[in-house]
Amino acid sequence: MKTTPTMTPSLSLHVGRSARGLLAALFGLTLVLLLGLASLHPAQAQSTVDEAKATAEPAAAAAIRKSLGARLPKMPAIDEVRALPLAGGTSLYEVRVGQDIFYTDAQGRHLIQGQIIDLQSQRNLTEERTEQLSAVRFQDLPFEDAFTIRRGKGERQLAVFSDPECGYCRRLERELASLDNVTIHVFLYPVLGPQSTEKSQAVWCTASAQRGQVWLDWMLKGTPPATQANCSQRTLDTLARNLEFGRKHRIQGTPTMFFANDARAPGALSARQIEQLFANAATGK
Repeated sequence: MKTTPTMTPSLSLHVGRSARGLLAALFGLTLVLLLGLASLHPAQAQSTVDEAKATAEPAAAAAIRKSLGARLPKMPAIDEVRALPLAGGTSLYEVRVGQDIFYTDAQGRHLIQGQIIDLQSQRNLTEERTEQLSAVRFQDLPFEDAFTIRRGKGERQLAVFSDPECGYCRRLERELASLDNVTIHVFLYPVLGPQSTEKSQAVWCTASAQRGQVWLDWMLKGTPPATQANCSQRTLDTLARNLEFGRKHRIQGTPTMFFANDARAPGALSARQIEQLFANAATGK
């Protein structure tokens, strides 16, 4: 699976030299945190994070924002500060910058870039939070920025973010071609370089009724889409919106599919695997 080369920059690219040493200690800080969690009595560790209290008081959040802003003047704007009370009386605060998650103390003196794992429940709390932030509800997809391919009655629906230069995307299209009774919403997601952008523009600038066929001619037959001389900027803005949507929701590779039950499936899955995901969606799994 191809990976997206341009994602939201890490905080380490924005902080000054004085903070780089702190971020360089990522592994050590995370290890210390995990060892501390491991040392808790099992009864204490049953609920590492109290979700009901996972909201920082306004005063504490403001103090953390002020402290981090002063110590890291090049830090991007903080979107959210949440209290994470850990078992044993230890408190951390989650600091969210876009889709990036960091942790700090109540004074905003220490910054941890890494993952928190509840060793009692074997849950990766950072990963769960990241997935929560990047979740996509199928009904909320911007379908106006996609074109549609329908086979048979088209009663079953999926959406796919795809790059015209992606070999795995071509493989997926061959699998999708064998399915019946399906509606496929294709979001052009040119992340692999200038040729991806050029071909995506050529496809999207084609008359809307012909986009699906032009796409399939290229992906299945190797017939390149014709360059359209009269493509408006408004039309090209669609690709920019798709890229921004993908960055926001961590669509980090192509192809990535979404199903009606909000399931996300990256990679060139087989027709059999896709049928199973359709079955899961139909039963609400």
